[in-house]
Amino acid sequence: MFTVELALKQTAVLLSVQKKSEEEAKALYESIVKTLNGGTSVLIQVECDQQPHKQISALASEVAAVQIYEKTGTATASGRPPGFFALTAEPDSSAS
Repeated sequence: MFTVELALKQTAVLLSVQKKSEEEAKALYESIVKTLNGGTSVLIQVECDQQPHKQISALASEVAAVQIYEKTGTATASGRPPGFFALTAEPDSSAS
């Protein structure tokens, strides 16, 4: 099973769908990347193979990143595989 995961701007929520084959997952990933490169505010709609009734829609302009990975038994303690991370700025101590 392959997972395609979307990270949204200004939110910690990750949206993900599973695809049965690597080809389907790569095709979905490429489709999303192509849409993001288009620069228009279109709606991205994806469906999950593992949960047939799960459908996700998001504005392309609100997607910060997309990743694809194979679901394996090497998940972290949180139950999520390594992937997206956030960079935070350290407070400027010279600003006092």
